Amino acid sequence: MKDFFKHLKGDAFGGITAGIVALPLALAFGVSSGLGPSAGLYGAIFIAFFAALFGGTSTQISGPTAPMTAVSMVVIGSIVSTNDGDVSKALPIILTVFLLAGLIQIGLGLLGIGKYIKYIPYPVVSGFMTAIGVMIIITQILPAIGYYPKEDTTYVDTFKPQAKEVILDNILKEEKGEDILAIADFEDAIKTAKNITPDQVNTEAQSLAASNASGVVGAVKLMPKALKNIDFLELILALATILIIYGFKRITKAVPSTLVALIVVSGIAYFAKLEYRSIQEIPFGFPLPNTDIFTSFSLSAITPYILASVSLAFLGTIDSLLTSVIADNMTKTKHKPNRELVGQGIGNAIASIFGGIPGAGATIRTVVNINAGGKTKLSGMIAAVLLLVVLLALGPVASKIPAAVLAGILLTVGIGVMDYKGLKAIPNLPRDINLFGLKLSSEVLIMFIVLILSVFWNLINAVGIGLVLSSLMFMKKMGDFTARQSKVLNYIDTRENEILWSDETSFPETLKEEIFIKHLSGPLFFGYTNEFQELSQQISDTASHVILRMDKVPYMDQSGVYAVEDTVLALQLKGISVYIVGVQKQPLYMMERIDIIPDLIPKEYIFKTFDECMDHLQTFVKDKN
Repeated sequence: MKDFFKHLKGDAFGGITAGIVALPLALAFGVSSGLGPSAGLYGAIFIAFFAALFGGTSTQISGPTAPMTAVSMVVIGSIVSTNDGDVSKALPIILTVFLLAGLIQIGLGLLGIGKYIKYIPYPVVSGFMTAIGVMIIITQILPAIGYYPKEDTTYVDTFKPQAKEVILDNILKEEKGEDILAIADFEDAIKTAKNITPDQVNTEAQSLAASNASGVVGAVKLMPKALKNIDFLELILALATILIIYGFKRITKAVPSTLVALIVVSGIAYFAKLEYRSIQEIPFGFPLPNTDIFTSFSLSAITPYILASVSLAFLGTIDSLLTSVIADNMTKTKHKPNRELVGQGIGNAIASIFGGIPGAGATIRTVVNINAGGKTKLSGMIAAVLLLVVLLALGPVASKIPAAVLAGILLTVGIGVMDYKGLKAIPNLPRDINLFGLKLSSEVLIMFIVLILSVFWNLINAVGIGLVLSSLMFMKKMGDFTARQSKVLNYIDTRENEILWSDETSFPETLKEEIFIKHLSGPLFFGYTNEFQELSQQISDTASHVILRMDKVPYMDQSGVYAVEDTVLALQLKGISVYIVGVQKQPLYMMERIDIIPDLIPKEYIFKTFDECMDHLQTFVKDKN
């Protein structure tokens, strides 16, 4: 707090500039989510302010982001579809899910999870970010060409038979309650069913149509139909927005091109009195808390969506901390990851109470803030206050913005968020795996698996699968590397000096058949245990002693310990004695805990140096020849 006013000028410029950039994106993300522009604006205000106040990255500007909105859109669509397509009815459950996500995020920060995000492999991040871009582009094509499934009567009519079934099913559920449906109740249900109006059927059919058309899969299915019903005015507005966004950047970057496109295209459409589709009305005045979250809370209603809250929390964690790293690189500072998670969680929790969609640290807005002079947390709070002023002063004006303009803005966001750096590197990455006879790059394969699963299935599940595959690939590579580095010296002479360690050059020629040496290099872990256990088959029948050189083994896991135990037992069954040289602290501790030392290998068979071991062996090992 003491540094808030030290850089007041830079923070003011940074915050105002970042707020201006955030405005059109907040409105667009709100519309895209399904809760309307006000939800995006509320999220931008509260998350930006409280994440800056309590967070651990001084220059970070937070708010709704493309990844968070993409997941929120799916969550919102799912909850709305199970509540008769009524957004107002589903809203308390939706906001409770968002609130829970914020609380989980606070918990992740308090548990110290933030420091582990850096271990997410780049192919997983690359596939994830590209998937977000693809999802946004596909889902925004329909509004960009002016096609709305709920308003296509021929499409809605196809759902009317199903709509009647849904209404009847709801009637029966209401009559039954918790008890067995009695004859009288059944008769009442029949009477109620006879009074179903065409409007009720049409409303339910519209809800089913919108639900069926939601998400990437729904948009893809409807694309052929939508392309036959293009509203060319909406398409022109969207294309004009895109052209200005990209074209104005060539003129200057001092003014955000997104804001210029929003003002210019919206202004022309409004003053020319074009018959365009505007966004939903933005409520006037300071946002009020949604008390229904608390008054109508139902654990049974929330339980099916707990996993969705966890997904949002982890996604917000990844999204925010990746932006924090970018901020660190630009400012040469060091963020506090766990504190950042607590701040983001507080911001998301408070935003949900006021009806805002969840968000995270926003890369573009953070970069803009830093370049404009932002230095401290005050810049993020100023950005939030600016958005609040816009809401209070210009809410009715913003309600006149064409929906196609926001669709155009989101299309550019989708194009920009994709990881072109990772895509360009695809031809140059080594092809290190063989799949069905094809040589492929494991990193490219993981990236595309994450990309495809994210777009057509589930973002968080895709990331989880990507992490598992990356870990398995890494373990396989490390196991292969360790196997290549590990050698068995079955005879030692001048022809093989290239594989000798420096202290082995004086190994007695007379003992080359009796003493075998096993070089171990790298961690002895579950990815290498099979290769290590083959040691007993690698030793010839002439051997009576084996020396395990563990000087270069820094770590041994439980699988590695049991592999050593099995190998030592197998060698001892052949009458071969085992000695260990140079064992480090952690592997020694593990072997002592499992009682390999001293039960299988006596302590007097453990040596610090190779010379000590050889001095011991030469006292009783004789040349058999």
